[in-house]
Amino acid sequence: MATKEEAGKLEWTISVDNGTTERLVPKSGLSERIFLWLNGLVMKVIVERIAKFMKKTWRIGADDPAKVVHCLKVGLALSLVSIFYYMRPLYDGVGGNAMWAIMTVVVVFESNVGATFSKCVNRVVATILAGSLGIFVHWVAIQSGKAEIFVIGCSVFLFAFAATYSRFVPSFKARFDYGAIIFILTFSLVSVGGYRVDKLVDMAQQRISTIAIGTSICIIITVFFCPIWAGSQLHRLVQRNFSKLADSLDGCVEEYFKKKDVSENEDEETNMKLQGFKCVLNSKGTEESMANLARWEPAHGSFNFRHPWQQYVKIGAAMRRCAYCLENLSSCMNYETEVPDQVKKHFGEACVKLSSASSKILRELADMMNNTRISSKMDFLVFDMNSAVQELQETLKTVPVKTNKPEQEVPNNKEDRTMSMSLHEVLPVATLVSLLIENAARIQTTVDAVDELANLADFKQDSKKKMGDNNARQPPQSS
Repeated sequence: MATKEEAGKLEWTISVDNGTTERLVPKSGLSERIFLWLNGLVMKVIVERIAKFMKKTWRIGADDPAKVVHCLKVGLALSLVSIFYYMRPLYDGVGGNAMWAIMTVVVVFESNVGATFSKCVNRVVATILAGSLGIFVHWVAIQSGKAEIFVIGCSVFLFAFAATYSRFVPSFKARFDYGAIIFILTFSLVSVGGYRVDKLVDMAQQRISTIAIGTSICIIITVFFCPIWAGSQLHRLVQRNFSKLADSLDGCVEEYFKKKDVSENEDEETNMKLQGFKCVLNSKGTEESMANLARWEPAHGSFNFRHPWQQYVKIGAAMRRCAYCLENLSSCMNYETEVPDQVKKHFGEACVKLSSASSKILRELADMMNNTRISSKMDFLVFDMNSAVQELQETLKTVPVKTNKPEQEVPNNKEDRTMSMSLHEVLPVATLVSLLIENAARIQTTVDAVDELANLADFKQDSKKKMGDNNARQPPQSS
């Protein structure tokens, strides 16, 4: 054992059997071990979790910058409305009820223009209506003398019952549900509070003025500072769903008839395209909500004030009917029964042709929605799809029911080497064929819905359509 002193520290070493030396480190004390344990706990539990949380929040803002913009607009609106509370002249002008304006901004400011307009209009109209009725009921109650409490109680019961019941009506709930809640709250405050408050009219005026201030600031900021339109979001959603349906349709048919070796990245990308129809199936609630909010928005971009937003709901319903077909189509690839190659080869070309013609129509519809123009080649694409349907139906009539036997099973080569094919082997591909034909019919319904939207919204004619040259190809007339 040896010792040496370096920089005022004593270091102990010991020789071991293999001829090397090891350093002897003295054990740390209890307080030092507790400090090291707490330090490790803080670093692993607190610091790592904070870092992970910060990365997650940063990713949310990077993936959707509109959320960051919405947060900035909320902060700006609250900063502006708080001026009425800080500045004495403005504070005295609203009667000391400036806090109601701040509360109004908090509850009505939404991420898109339509939702903000909806809540602002509902809040203002419901407040004015409920305040007027509350003052009228209060006057009637005073005139009734001793029955004042009875009149107020009965009025609160009747109006609260009627407003609550209206929230169960689907058409009313979609547009005025928030207004019904504000009506109940305001009417109850005015009518019941008026029993103990002398200056009821002044209180109602101050309440309406503060709400008007809050809603005005919200509308100005949400419209003029980086506006996010619900109508534009709905339009882009429908456009993307058309593209996803086209990718899913092509992917399902190609995956069924063309089994090929692909890399892992390509296989993952193909699976994402195959599952695109699920986004269409899950978009019903979003489409209906956006359509209701878009009706509150002023004219913007290529959308007029009375743009037919409800037609988008019909288009979405037509697309979901196509998506249900694609969902059943994708299940055909998971059949345990193996279809003979001869049958796949017999139907393969016609099925791929029909799926290609159908997907071209879906992509053309997406292009129509993107450009808000009437397509000049939709008639030709529909004609090609109907021709492919007829060709596939003819192919279905001539399905092979026999196949060649292997030569080793036939002793005499002169004999007819045939064996019957069971219906169980043909059924999976026959199901796929029938689904493709049904999907083509549903795509035709979707085309009609988009054409109706183009007529109602006055989509512009495609410039290619206006050329009017005599050499333009015309779709043959079907008999």
